[in-house]
Amino acid sequence: MSASNQKGSMQKTLSLWNFFTIGFGAIIGTGWVLMVGDWMIIGGGPVAAMIAFIIGAVFLLPIGAVFGELTAAIPISGGIVEYVDRTYGNTMSYITGWFLALGNAILCPWEAIAISTLVSDMFGDLFPILRSIKLYSIMGADVYLLPTVIALSFAVYVIIQNFRGASAAASLQAFLTKALLCGMILAMGISLVKGGPENIQPIFASVEGAASSTSASTMFAGIISVLVMTPFFYAGFDTIPQQAEEAAEGLDWNKFGRVISLALLASGGFYMVCIYSFGSIIPWTDFVKSSVPALACLKTINIFLYIAMLCIATIGPMGPMNSFYGATSRIMLAMGRKGQLPRSFAEVDPVSGTPKTANILLAVLTVIGPFLGKKMLVPLTNVSALAFIFACTMVSFSCYKMRLTEPDLPRPYKVPGGKFGISLACLAGSLIVLLMIVPGSPATLNAVEWSIVLGWLAIGLIIKTLHRNKTSGSTTISISIDDTQIHK
Repeated sequence: MSASNQKGSMQKTLSLWNFFTIGFGAIIGTGWVLMVGDWMIIGGGPVAAMIAFIIGAVFLLPIGAVFGELTAAIPISGGIVEYVDRTYGNTMSYITGWFLALGNAILCPWEAIAISTLVSDMFGDLFPILRSIKLYSIMGADVYLLPTVIALSFAVYVIIQNFRGASAAASLQAFLTKALLCGMILAMGISLVKGGPENIQPIFASVEGAASSTSASTMFAGIISVLVMTPFFYAGFDTIPQQAEEAAEGLDWNKFGRVISLALLASGGFYMVCIYSFGSIIPWTDFVKSSVPALACLKTINIFLYIAMLCIATIGPMGPMNSFYGATSRIMLAMGRKGQLPRSFAEVDPVSGTPKTANILLAVLTVIGPFLGKKMLVPLTNVSALAFIFACTMVSFSCYKMRLTEPDLPRPYKVPGGKFGISLACLAGSLIVLLMIVPGSPATLNAVEWSIVLGWLAIGLIIKTLHRNKTSGSTTISISIDDTQIHK
């Protein structure tokens, strides 16, 4: 029985541009506004930060190419689950999908919190009424009524678009991508008019910021310190292949394979331009003294420019929220089709063509976000990054193994360099995972974060055990995507 006819079919409406904006919007959120000062401080200057971000993009390119090859060959929703299942078995497939679902799902409520935080902290300075009604405090963070309502409104709009279907969500993502580009152009324009390249001097210096200081003693050490952070700020390109089953009829899958790499390079270019632009408006050593220097700097230059950038920064989190919402629901759909999650997760709404149960679950998680306070989910940030890069590494090893086990599989797009290029992806992913788990590493997980990882794994293994008997007796599902038959 065709899965596409079992419980409704997935809408096939997404173009190459839609896929690009899905990935680009997931990568670029509000970090470029909120964190640009920290990147300069940690690196010892804007030059070190720019070098680190472009190296980070290049470092992840082989992994992006791996996703391009496998998705073009097997274009199904939540394909990561299928790739690992075909190469390393159902258990590793489940663990990979389960962790990636955690990493992606976390970012939906987290982005809602980011919107609430920007409204209360930044707009609240201009309009004190926004902080007039305090609801409660969590972990030292105050939660206010009006910012919570505004963040909820943004989140509900994203949820509605995803319930309407992939086309509606993609249209929202295209608009948000244009808004982000306007923010970059605004920063560039201010830099050209008010600043100059002399403001990025000195090339390297140890400085004290509002909440951090430079720990690196050399420029090379500063580049490395920023480099270990970049995977988190590039997380999101994996959202592109998760919705491959909804590609428009006649899509060029060879070009699709390149879209992921283009999203990575475009994001790297975006980050570099923003770091240079903000770092050259005024001397960067003065720029980094404020808690949110990108906004504080604009506030002193022109209040209208400040408000414009603040509006762009506030709607920025909707991009990652929208992309990760769609990607996570497709991962859960794939796990439902495999019998790794309850069968209801495999159901597709006959009207909108979206995963019904996954959408409902993600809607609940997302609307909870604004009520949690800005410090509640901080420990989950590194957990999300580890889950993301672990899944990327497993996909890289699956791609390599599939070259050996399924050499005749039609591959409209292939990783440049063949097995050597795939090996680079495996190495890159493995190194980043090691940086996050080896004690003493700048990015290693702490005790709280490890407890979250192990707790999530325990919950997943319990669910898998409970469903083992049910899945062993379930009927076969065949997912027909053009000429490709994927059998369970």
